[in-house]
Amino acid sequence: MTVTLALLLPAAPTFLSFNRLTHFHSSPLPAVDFLKATSKRFVSTTKTQSISAMDEENMGSLKQQLSKLFEESLKVTVPTEVEVEPLVAACAGKFGDYHNNAMSLWSKIKGKGTQFRGPPSVGQAIMSNLPQSEMIESCSVAGPGFVNVVLSNRWIAKTIQKMLIDGIGTWSPKLRIKRAVVDFSSPNIAKEMHVGHLRSTIIGDTLARMLEFSNVDVLRRNHVGDWGTQFGMLIEFLLEKFPAWEDESEKAIGDLQEFYKASKKRFDEDPAFKERAHQAVVRLQGGEARYRRAWAQICEISRKEFDKVYQRLGVKLEEKGESFYNRYIPAVLEALSKQGLIEESEGARVIFIEGKNIPLIVVKSDGGYNYASTDMTALWYRLNEEKAEWIIYVTDVGQQQHFDMVFSAAKRAGWLPDDDKLYPKVNHVGFGLVLGEDGKRFRTRATEVVRLVDLLDEAKNRSKAALIERGKAAEWTEEELEKTAEAVGYGAVKYADLKNNRLTNYTFNFDQMLNDKGNTAVYLLYAHARICSIIRKSGKDIEELKKSGSIALDHPDERTLGLHLLQFAEIVEEACTNLLPNVLCEYLYNLSENFTKFYSNCQVVGSAEETSRLLLCEATAVVMRKCFHLLGIVPVYKI
Repeated sequence: MTVTLALLLPAAPTFLSFNRLTHFHSSPLPAVDFLKATSKRFVSTTKTQSISAMDEENMGSLKQQLSKLFEESLKVTVPTEVEVEPLVAACAGKFGDYHNNAMSLWSKIKGKGTQFRGPPSVGQAIMSNLPQSEMIESCSVAGPGFVNVVLSNRWIAKTIQKMLIDGIGTWSPKLRIKRAVVDFSSPNIAKEMHVGHLRSTIIGDTLARMLEFSNVDVLRRNHVGDWGTQFGMLIEFLLEKFPAWEDESEKAIGDLQEFYKASKKRFDEDPAFKERAHQAVVRLQGGEARYRRAWAQICEISRKEFDKVYQRLGVKLEEKGESFYNRYIPAVLEALSKQGLIEESEGARVIFIEGKNIPLIVVKSDGGYNYASTDMTALWYRLNEEKAEWIIYVTDVGQQQHFDMVFSAAKRAGWLPDDDKLYPKVNHVGFGLVLGEDGKRFRTRATEVVRLVDLLDEAKNRSKAALIERGKAAEWTEEELEKTAEAVGYGAVKYADLKNNRLTNYTFNFDQMLNDKGNTAVYLLYAHARICSIIRKSGKDIEELKKSGSIALDHPDERTLGLHLLQFAEIVEEACTNLLPNVLCEYLYNLSENFTKFYSNCQVVGSAEETSRLLLCEATAVVMRKCFHLLGIVPVYKI
């Protein structure tokens, strides 16, 4: 791919072009007023307890629909209490499928001359005032005001069948936000992607997929480190070693990682070279054509290496690196200065953050910009130019303090509301380390960080070897073998990461992640393939059954499976809202376990209930496939 300088670095905008959103106002505003005006526009959004909303076509998740019924009951039960939430949750016990707890309501109305004598009587009133609904089979009140709801088997079956006809998209959560930015992966140019980037890439991709499934316009941003002092070192080394580099630049640079190490060694050991490297930075940032061409070529070689990883993982990103925001920094900092937020401190320009011992340095003492100046500018751009309502940054937990300070500075500037329940909002999605078998940071024997491409290829190769050992080379074409090995190998690496709470460290172990037993991608992919095999072997046209057949949930294991399928939407919503992919992984594993129990106790093919049970098999496969898609895993259909 040819990258032109015009695309990489357009001419710096005039100050007037900083006011890109003046069409929201009757007349152009100075930068400071502009930022205040746009922040007011954002802050005026409505306070929400949940990011979910319902529309006419999609009534929302099962939990949302029940919440709506309890909301109507609460209006009748306590008409004077205007801010009462219907706290609906799934039941873990034997009394029902869902419950609403009257305890929290009692704590609000106690002592206000209420007619109620305690939580149980409040619960009885809530139950009595519930609107009639085909969803509900029965209700009861237990303990300290728990209103338990048993759902109608007929309604559960009808809802599943409707999904099979209308598609899994009808079960997508509906979020209030229209556009989000997910900033993830973000490797540094001229350096290898390592396992830290693997976590950011996998987690960020899954968050983006869940938001996209929820009908949010997601801007997938790759904030690569493509601007900084290291480029002076790299360019000067390139010009010195290969004066004719433009004729054969890729051949001259060769392995970029080795090239980086060699130039860094020279930089550390040779003071004269170090000075020339500093001058090269000045020339690069000053726009000298030869230096810009060298910089663009180094970036392009890096991109090709990154793409090898992204292609294997099936991840799509749009690059907007540090260099993209560089042109906006002066105007953003000027606006912040006019607001009185930037102060002088020990020769640097800083923003003081309440509760922090150190300030946020936005201009270094030598006059140069840094991560904070770039990140503040990127945040401004995403809010005002890209109109994002939710901005999510996926990096390791070590960067938590930095982003907390950036977000606090943005609140001081009026770009973000003080209340984190208002939009626009920002979140830092931190994650722990990937460890080796020795409990230390995952590295090769040579103490070097493991190359991601090699890691992924190893997973695929081990997966392929296992398939060959099972005799699949004789049964399948080479293409089928290759595709299945990729799906299982890459899927195993992803799932081993995503099934853990992202804040924890996890141990990278090929044997564990490629095990076909337990909570692994291999087990789940094979479980899906077995379901597909059951449907194939029945000889029935499943598409025809969707139209002519019906589902009945008479056996307890049929009902357990049906209810679990119906909870898919609220699980995606929970995983999305709390930015925790492991919630979806847990749901998927439990779905597989529930199906296994159903299949063990309920004969499918050849039974009187064959049609109904085949439709349950198909519904399970459909939901599993959507889970795989959201986790970035390619399903397999035969084993």
